[in-house]
Amino acid sequence: MKALVVDDSEVMRKVLSGALQRAGFSDVEQAADGEEAVAAVNETEFNLILMDWYMPNKLGIDAVKEIRAAGKTVPIIMVTTEAEKTRVLEALKAGANNYIIKPFEPPALVAKIKETLGMD
Repeated sequence: MKALVVDDSEVMRKVLSGALQRAGFSDVEQAADGEEAVAAVNETEFNLILMDWYMPNKLGIDAVKEIRAAGKTVPIIMVTTEAEKTRVLEALKAGANNYIIKPFEPPALVAKIKETLGMD
């Protein structure tokens, strides 16, 4: 399975990529902001996207909206420090399938990935 990790922090991209590999993803691409994410999704089919909220050039929430407006149905999990309930609802309304708040333990992220994809 193929995933896209979108975060402006290289360290966080490595953490997320490791969690994806533990969840069974053999092919993980990375993007440093929302613009790179939208470009990658327009070029490649992914099984899952992990999307940060706050990034330069294009916010993650705006990238989610653009990906959904293009008719893409790939599952998207927002991975962010944004913990307010209104923000969670905003992300879900924009088209995110699930949400995890930083900081998190890698096993919690693996569980969230499996829940989102309906994996056992």
